[in-house]
Amino acid sequence: MKSKMVFSKVDELTEELPLYVSSVGYWDHQVEMVRPEGFPDFQYHQVISGEGELLVEGTRIKIGAGNAFILYPGIPHTYRPLHDPWELAWVSFNGREAARILAFGGIHSSGVRQVNGEILLSNLWGMLAIAETRQAGQEMEFSKLLYALLLDLSRQLTGSQSPDRHTDRLAPVLQYIEANMHRPLLLQELADIAGITPQYLCLLFKKRLNIRPMMYVNQERVNLSKALMFRETGKRIQEIAQMAGFEHPSYFSAQFKRYTGMSPEQFKQLHGLN
Repeated sequence: MKSKMVFSKVDELTEELPLYVSSVGYWDHQVEMVRPEGFPDFQYHQVISGEGELLVEGTRIKIGAGNAFILYPGIPHTYRPLHDPWELAWVSFNGREAARILAFGGIHSSGVRQVNGEILLSNLWGMLAIAETRQAGQEMEFSKLLYALLLDLSRQLTGSQSPDRHTDRLAPVLQYIEANMHRPLLLQELADIAGITPQYLCLLFKKRLNIRPMMYVNQERVNLSKALMFRETGKRIQEIAQMAGFEHPSYFSAQFKRYTGMSPEQFKQLHGLN
C-alpha cells in the first residue's frame, strides 16, 4: 500500500457527533515528527513494522510492531524512526466522548500500549477504504469505525468483554453529570445518585476511570465548553465558562489549559472562532 493521508470534513455538524475523525492515514515510512506545541486532537498511531521512539512528557519510549501510541491534545511530543522503514497507520480524532471512552480503557494520558494489531488495524483500513469512495456522509461512517476501534482497544487493555459491576454502578452518575454540568455539582450529590458514600464513589471512579469524580466533572465541562464555542460564536469566554458550569472564568481558563494544553482564546483562534 502506498502512503496516504485523508482529512475528514470537520464542520459544526460533524463536531456534534460524540466522536469524529479529523484525519486518517498510513505511512510506509514515518519520518520524524516534532510538535513542541502538541496537536489539537487525540491521536492513535499503530506500528505495523520497524522500530521508532516516542518522546512525551519527559519519557523516551521505544515502540515497534504490536505497539500503539496514544497522544492527548496539546501535549508536546516527538516521534521518530530508529530503523528504516517504520511503517504505521493512524487516526486523529476528537469529540465530547473521546476522553471518556479512552478512560474506560484506562487511558488518561499520552503513552504506549501493547495491542492485538490485526483487530484494531481492520478499523483503520475500513476508514481508508471509505475515504477512497468519496461517498456522501462518510464522516458518520468514520465515526462508527472510530467508535469500534476505541471499544476494541478498551476491551484489549482491560480484558473485559462486557460492562462490569463498577460500570453499572457508575452509569447513572455519569448520566447525571452530563445532564447537570451547567450548574454546581457536589461530591455528596453524586454519591447520593449512586446510593453510596462519597468515599466509595471515589473508589469506583478510581477503579473504573482512574480519575477522581470532580476531576471527571471538570474534564467533561471543558469538553462542553469546546462544543459551546462552536455553537455560540458570539459569546465571550466568561459567558462560555458560566454555560459550562464554571463559576469563575480564571478557574475555567486554568482547567481548559490543563486538559487541552492551550487557553480558551488559543483554542478559538486555532479553529477560526474569533
